Amino acid sequence: MSVPVPENIALIAREVAIRWSDGTEDYYPMDFLRAASPSAENKGEPDLLGRVHGGTPGKDFSGVGVVGWHAVGGYAVQFKFSDGHSTGIFSYGYLKELAARLRGGAAGG
Repeated sequence: MSVPVPENIALIAREVAIRWSDGTEDYYPMDFLRAASPSAENKGEPDLLGRVHGGTPGKDFSGVGVVGWHAVGGYAVQFKFSDGHSTGIFSYGYLKELAARLRGGAAGG
């Protein structure tokens, strides 16, 4: 199954809205996206033995918003957050996984 691509991304109040090429729409709270950033700064980095160093697990990002975004190739979106963070690259597949998590694991959009 192929992953749909964003047709439109909009910042609406405290959410990021994405309309996908398969006709579905997903809405992401901005602070949720900040906490879910797949960056090494956020998730930490594994060493050669698999131990993770760094990261900000459990950090509260309440009030952090998305102030901009841009496409990365044909596979991802990079958001810029109000706290200066902008190193996380959110693949389209990862964004769909996050949307399912927000819906409680349900499929669809």
